[in-house]
Amino acid sequence: MNRTARLLLLLVAVPVVLGACRKKQQPVVPDPVPTQQQPMPGPVTPPPTRPVPTVDEAAVRAAAVRAAREALTRVIYFEYDSDELTSEARAALDARIPVMNANPELRIRIEGHCDERGSDEYNLVLGRRRAEQAKRYLTDRGIDASRIETMSFGRERPAAMGSGEQAWSQNRRDEFQIVAGGENLQPAR
Repeated sequence: MNRTARLLLLLVAVPVVLGACRKKQQPVVPDPVPTQQQPMPGPVTPPPTRPVPTVDEAAVRAAAVRAAREALTRVIYFEYDSDELTSEARAALDARIPVMNANPELRIRIEGHCDERGSDEYNLVLGRRRAEQAKRYLTDRGIDASRIETMSFGRERPAAMGSGEQAWSQNRRDEFQIVAGGENLQPAR
């Protein structure tokens, strides 16, 4: 073969060989058409809830003050011709102690009463003993005696009119009055 033929063969063979080694060209894919962009997912937020109703703090405090005042002024009752405290009377007196401890400026008066039986003098003394018995109960449990005054009305101020056990049982009592410190009464803690 002559030189010219070889050169020609070389010129034809090189592109064929180079074409075989070449990578196949990927088909051209058009760019996707832009669509409306979706927001990136963020933290999941729960649906709104209804607000929890709050209790009116002023109403709660007013109710607690009313309960404290009722505990302080609850009437206690006695058996016929007796100054001994019943279990109900002791429970009512026990309810006063936390209120009095929460209100060191508070002062009360205990008023002893009797039913219509017996003389005026006897009933005044019995009413005084009843009031003093309630005071002693409170002072024995830490309430300062200077914060409690006592007095007796005997049979002069009946709670119920009439003669009979129903009226008499309502008249054998100690009533409690707030003398000082009641205007800023604090509920028991």
